[in-house]
Amino acid sequence: MPQLRFVDQQQRLLAELEAQPGDLLLDVARLADVPLHWRCGQGTCGTCKVRISHAGPAQPVLPSRKERNVLLRAGLIDKAEAAAESWPDVSAGWRLACHLAVGEEDWLVLCPQD
Repeated sequence: MPQLRFVDQQQRLLAELEAQPGDLLLDVARLADVPLHWRCGQGTCGTCKVRISHAGPAQPVLPSRKERNVLLRAGLIDKAEAAAESWPDVSAGWRLACHLAVGEEDWLVLCPQD
């Protein structure tokens, strides 16, 4: 079972917990009372943005068009990223926790506190 370490922008630990691969990251965070900002839970507002990292090799992911459009509208990605069909699962880029399924790797999840 992957370990998820949620940290804030100063790298302070917010929570550390286990999750099942395939669980939506937002659901895992909400059930554990992790202070991850979210509003709609459906991928339309963009407030549940996170960055992830892990020790394994980067794997391609296929973000939905909806997620790409929300991130573009929020100014979190550029038009080239929005047009890309796949992204690496580990990057300096943002993802929406409500669209992000937990993988097999242990993750470090950056939760901005804005």
